[in-house]
Amino acid sequence: MSATTAPAIPRSAIISALVLVIGGLAVIFDGTIMSVALATLASDLDAPVSTIQWVTTAYLLALGVAIPVVGWAQVRLGGKRLWMIALTIFLLASIACSLAWDAPSLIAFRVVQGIGGGLMMPLMATLAVQQVPAGASLGRLMAMVSLPAALGPILGPTLGGLILTWLDWHWIFWINVPFCVIGLALAWRLLPSDPPQGRPALDWRGLVLISPALVGILYGLSNVGQDGGFSRTDVWLPLLAGIALAIAFVLTQVRRRAGALIDVGLLRRPTVAASGAILFLSGAALYGSMLLLPLYFQIVRGADVLAAALLLIPQGVGALLSRTMAGRLTDSLGARSVAIAGFVVMGLATIPFAVADAGTDMTWLMIALLVRGFGMGTLMIPMMSVAFVGLERDQVPHASIITRLAQQIGGAFGTAILAVILEATTSGATDLTALAAGFDTAFWWAVGFTVVAVGVCMALPSRTEPAEAAPATPSAAAS
Repeated sequence: MSATTAPAIPRSAIISALVLVIGGLAVIFDGTIMSVALATLASDLDAPVSTIQWVTTAYLLALGVAIPVVGWAQVRLGGKRLWMIALTIFLLASIACSLAWDAPSLIAFRVVQGIGGGLMMPLMATLAVQQVPAGASLGRLMAMVSLPAALGPILGPTLGGLILTWLDWHWIFWINVPFCVIGLALAWRLLPSDPPQGRPALDWRGLVLISPALVGILYGLSNVGQDGGFSRTDVWLPLLAGIALAIAFVLTQVRRRAGALIDVGLLRRPTVAASGAILFLSGAALYGSMLLLPLYFQIVRGADVLAAALLLIPQGVGALLSRTMAGRLTDSLGARSVAIAGFVVMGLATIPFAVADAGTDMTWLMIALLVRGFGMGTLMIPMMSVAFVGLERDQVPHASIITRLAQQIGGAFGTAILAVILEATTSGATDLTALAAGFDTAFWWAVGFTVVAVGVCMALPSRTEPAEAAPATPSAAAS
């Protein structure tokens, strides 16, 4: 079926996507705002950085553990009910975080926040896509659903810098409340009801394997930035254990098929496998660079936290400008061309930072950030939409879980790799020239992620017909 004759996207799906985006913005902004708040939290809560780091690490781990159960929970509870439960958990946990009295209480509340956020993230795409008729082009819909994921890493640090400059850290969590309250009200009124589809048994064996696997991988990667890098015991040991458990999980899921926690058989579909791989690499490039950019502005250019955050605004503007165009091009040209173009633009716009020094004209760097944001916003649409092409309704939650985990782990991987490279290249640097050279090396690695991603993009369909013709895999939705 060509894009010109594809069924139209129902108005209800567009409305649902907008409702889901409002709630999703709370989760994305919350996670990215914290990237600029750790130093303030350490000072105000009188806790060492090693302890405060768990404010983000514990959230990340809880997020990863919650994601795999979304498919089962949606069948058991219904998508609308699960979305509202998850959003309520996130709302109450946000309020609790704002009232935290010390570091341990804040970390505990962040775990609860992570559980709510982990349930919400895969549901955003799932609930929207399940309302679209088979064969419909998904580019326009994904342009809306992926908006929080594109804007969060860009605007989150900016909001965080503004809040910490004019208010105090408690407001970092109160900013979630309006999104959650409005999101709940709109979800109750506008999301279509989808009753539970049965009372399936939870795949406990799969959950017992995948939960510690994700904890091990994400925890190990989160420690890479400390002295010693990958040679640290708290890096390689949990990483190896996590990878071993992940392999065991995949083997059990392939054998189980019916009632599996995650339908890993979907990875036999070239579009799902390629989408997961590309989202892994895009997560590495996006989140890895979001580590480098604020540090470059602060360390090499002497900006304070707020100024560094404000300097990232052009990147957010570029991402916003690309949304509508990228959705339409994905529907008309197919995922491959648009994704390749997005990665090429993103890579080329990163090069100015890879050759910059302490005296590079900031005007050119701001233009590069604008163009870089345009590329990032462009590539996000085809990567997310192609994974769902040709899937049955009950396969959609599993594809959403796979792609979400790929991006989550990719972000942790990219941040870890670039943190190690930056530490190695700037260690012992005594002047701005040496520091700038170290950042140049790290940015070249970020460019390298985009080059590899362009190669992987060749596995994507040029148009939607090949993906729709792909053989269907048995659904692993619980019966």
